[in-house]
Amino acid sequence: MCLGVPARIIAIADAGRMLAVADILGERRDVNLSCIAEPGDDMTGQIGQWVLVHLGFALSRVEEADARITLDLLRQVDEAEAGRGHLKASLLA
Repeated sequence: MCLGVPARIIAIADAGRMLAVADILGERRDVNLSCIAEPGDDMTGQIGQWVLVHLGFALSRVEEADARITLDLLRQVDEAEAGRGHLKASLLA
C-alpha cells in the first residue's frame, strides 16, 4: 500500500533544485517540490504550505485542516495497533 503523508514546508533548502525542508510528524525531511511548482517560481511562497508527500515528492497542496485530520487519524491507527512509534518510523523510512 502506498501512503502520502501530510507535511508542512518549513524552509527552502535549494530553490534551484526545487528542494524544501518539511516537517513530517515532527521530523525534518528534504522534499522535492517539482510536482507542485514551476522552475523559476519564487520558492519562498511555499514556506508554511501543507503538502501531501510520497517518496520524497510533494504531490499536491492540501488544506491545513485536512492535513491535521489526516495526521490525527494516522496517530489513532498507530495507537490502536499498539505500535506507538511504529507508524512514524515506517512513514519516515
